[in-house]
Amino acid sequence: MGTIREDMPLLARHEGRWKGAYTYLDAAGTVTDRHESLLTCTLPMVGEYDYHQVNEYAWDDGRTEKRVFPGVYQGGGRCTFDTERLRGEFWELDDRVIYLNWIYKAEGEDLRLFELIHLSEDGDERARVWQWIRDGVCYRRTLINETRIG
Repeated sequence: MGTIREDMPLLARHEGRWKGAYTYLDAAGTVTDRHESLLTCTLPMVGEYDYHQVNEYAWDDGRTEKRVFPGVYQGGGRCTFDTERLRGEFWELDDRVIYLNWIYKAEGEDLRLFELIHLSEDGDERARVWQWIRDGVCYRRTLINETRIG
């Protein structure tokens, strides 16, 4: 088994800090939420986790939130994450796109989220989309545009 850097070179290109915005849409396309974000993605050389992501969110009304997403490399180009809130996995589809799927533990298995992350050729822009599927029906989408700031 190679290292996460060797086996997931696209993921390694995502290391850094990303500033962006999350926009939530209902099934009809109506915006239901929007907030700014700052994500920090690292591939630690030592420690319990092979991937570490910190998400910081800020809303116009002054609310803030911080979430940490540690991942463990499973080999074969797959990484998993399992926190008190989420459980899922991700892998590279090609040289530009990473695919994730996960569940919110409190919601159960009938709610699944699927995400595609596209990295621009120059590595400075990311476009992400989540699809929220409950009982086989998409009822929400999240659109995220990010720019590398470090």
